[in-house]
Amino acid sequence: MRSVVLVALFSGALSAAALPEIRKAGGVSQMYVDGKPFIMLGGELHNSSASSVEYMRPIWSRLEALHLNTVIGVVNWELLEPEEGKFDFALVDAQIQSARQRSMRLVLIWFATWKNGKSTYAPMWVKTNTKRFPRMETKPRPDLRSPISGLFTEYMPMPDLTPLGQETLAADSKAFRALMRHIREVDPDHTVIMMQVENESGLLVDSRDRSALAEAAWNKPVPAELMSYLTKHRETLLPEMQQVWGRNGYKTSGTWPEVFGTDNFADEVFMAWHVGRYVGKVIEAGKAELALPMYVNAWLGPQPGMDQPGQYPSGGPVARVMDIWRAAAPANDLLAPDIYVQDFKGTCALYARSGNPLFIPEARAMVGNLFWALGQNAMGFSPFGIEDVREGGQLADAYKVLGEMMPILAQAQAEKKVMGVLIDGEDAQTGTLAGYRVKIVPSRIRRQLDPGQAPLEPGAPKPQPQPDAPFGPPPPDQRAFGLIISTGSDEFLIVGAGLLVSFEADSSGPKIAEIGWIDEGRFANGQWIAGRRLNGDEGRIFLRSGPIGVLKVKLYRRD
Repeated sequence: MRSVVLVALFSGALSAAALPEIRKAGGVSQMYVDGKPFIMLGGELHNSSASSVEYMRPIWSRLEALHLNTVIGVVNWELLEPEEGKFDFALVDAQIQSARQRSMRLVLIWFATWKNGKSTYAPMWVKTNTKRFPRMETKPRPDLRSPISGLFTEYMPMPDLTPLGQETLAADSKAFRALMRHIREVDPDHTVIMMQVENESGLLVDSRDRSALAEAAWNKPVPAELMSYLTKHRETLLPEMQQVWGRNGYKTSGTWPEVFGTDNFADEVFMAWHVGRYVGKVIEAGKAELALPMYVNAWLGPQPGMDQPGQYPSGGPVARVMDIWRAAAPANDLLAPDIYVQDFKGTCALYARSGNPLFIPEARAMVGNLFWALGQNAMGFSPFGIEDVREGGQLADAYKVLGEMMPILAQAQAEKKVMGVLIDGEDAQTGTLAGYRVKIVPSRIRRQLDPGQAPLEPGAPKPQPQPDAPFGPPPPDQRAFGLIISTGSDEFLIVGAGLLVSFEADSSGPKIAEIGWIDEGRFANGQWIAGRRLNGDEGRIFLRSGPIGVLKVKLYRRD
């Protein structure tokens, strides 16, 4: 009898554990897991990896060797509900159990109505019944072809379920609700901390759906709910939304073309409302069972070579229609960019606007981008195809270092005491932090700054960002990157690679800043373990390229 009581008490304690949540304070959004700030040092599996327990068996140990604390896995609607109303949760349970055994957390992607602007993950009983589950229709648009969208449109026809199909929405929502109910029952300790609902949703090859359902909606008045949202938030709408609504005089009623116009951007707004409304209803259904944080991700657009909706999925949660998605899907917690473009910094800035929490669920495994994202208070970073990344490489090194100093980094983000560094070429980066002006130059040009040393070879190649290929293991990031963290009065941590850092006084008091001491070291479970005290000709705030290093620096000021 006593053992039964203990089991009941233990089970009750687990079920009462605080749900993971996103908390906002002082303009900073942070993920909280088990009541503590949690930064996701993640990796997203290839799309099909989690469809086989046997395939995943050796991969889990490789993920552990990469020092991930979070794995982004997949739940595939066609495998979860192969027959309508009959659910198979074996693959979900296998991911939860494998992550739990390794003290990792899971983010799960619900591949259902949309994946890369297509509906390929819908079950056969959905795909084959086009009357019950209607498709989108498009008109030929040669101007909306692009090299990447062609991969998803020109090999063989792929299904495009319309967001206006009410039975499709009901079936998707029912399946997702069953999934969240199951997770609630089998995962009381919250191995699963967040859900991505659908994937890169929207429409390729045309700017809007032209099915009979969509044409009827296009010629009806814009829903009062959207007009009310835009009117209420008119002063704080993003500039792109101001432009598309304002060009027709900020009308508060009328059909879609009357309010927004008839060009591709107007089409994208129409699609964003209907796709966002659909996904928002799926999110609401899931949260009714288990209210984990949930987000949507975007195939970026406009971007170089894909500047028109349809070249990227029209209606997806791209930055310029974030306001529409907020109105359409209020239960959604954030909009996240999948970043495969060169302008990583600019993309982060676009998605950190108007209070949107920053999270990078898909990216290349470029370690400099990881450090930049964390310096912009990102909740996490996750390279795609993580099982391709080399064990013992630079990403594993970075995740190990950052994982050990998690409490300090999370606190620095919350208090806005962290500065991200990412330098392409030989330019310097400057910023202000904790009363100092900070200047960072790439440490590879240190020899040019040291008297008595020969300059670099004329015409020596400059390190550049990694090539555009999004998949496969990358070489080490040779750019200068890192974090500058204020940890106390005149005290800083420098974490990264390829940096030469200097400080100047930038507040009242003595005007000359000098180095008191520099310690090499490392963190273990959040505790600093000092190594060498650097001085003499090694007494510079210097981290060489390649391996991730950590320095603790004490400054003092004098007149």
